Amino acid sequence: MTARLPLILLAVLTFSGCTTIALEPLPEGMTDQPPADWTERSRNLGRFDHWHLSGKLAVKQPSDSGTAVINRWFQNGEQYDLSLSSSFLGMGTTRLQGVPGFIELTLANGDVYQSSDPETLVNAATGWQLPIDSLSWWIRGLPSPDGDFRLLFDEHSQLAIIRQDGWEIRYDRWHGFIEDLPSLPARITALKEDKRVRVVIANWRRED
Repeated sequence: MTARLPLILLAVLTFSGCTTIALEPLPEGMTDQPPADWTERSRNLGRFDHWHLSGKLAVKQPSDSGTAVINRWFQNGEQYDLSLSSSFLGMGTTRLQGVPGFIELTLANGDVYQSSDPETLVNAATGWQLPIDSLSWWIRGLPSPDGDFRLLFDEHSQLAIIRQDGWEIRYDRWHGFIEDLPSLPARITALKEDKRVRVVIANWRRED
């Protein structure tokens, strides 16, 4: 652990409370009525919690924007191990390891930081606002079990949007990556106010 942290990394705040989802008019062609197979589908995807994926990440926000390669994302139950490479802000290769409510972040220069507030630490270290604790759920096409949410489905009964914690997660593309599972997201766009996070998955496989 680095002995002296930059001041910005000491500004870790604790947030609490849930967001109530306002029942706004439905977008054209959307319904909030789940299809008949949604319970089974969500159960299967919820059990799919040991996996590896690779792809790309793009962040756009008022202060700065940038892209990163997702070298690997290992998920083992609630534990994640995520490696990103980017030249953005001199980020280099950054490793994020943790569980909900705790993160260890290793920068390219070897500095290591830990926090009980993953989102704030990632923002302090990289300048990016990423909903780290919810991503492992949203990436599978599921709402996070923490907090209120609203699901919207398209005319093909496919999940199109999750609204949760002030974010709108749009599922732009699906693909049958794994034979015995429902289709998994291949491209996701998450929006919150003037921030946008896009994830494109190139490969997804089950880990034993």
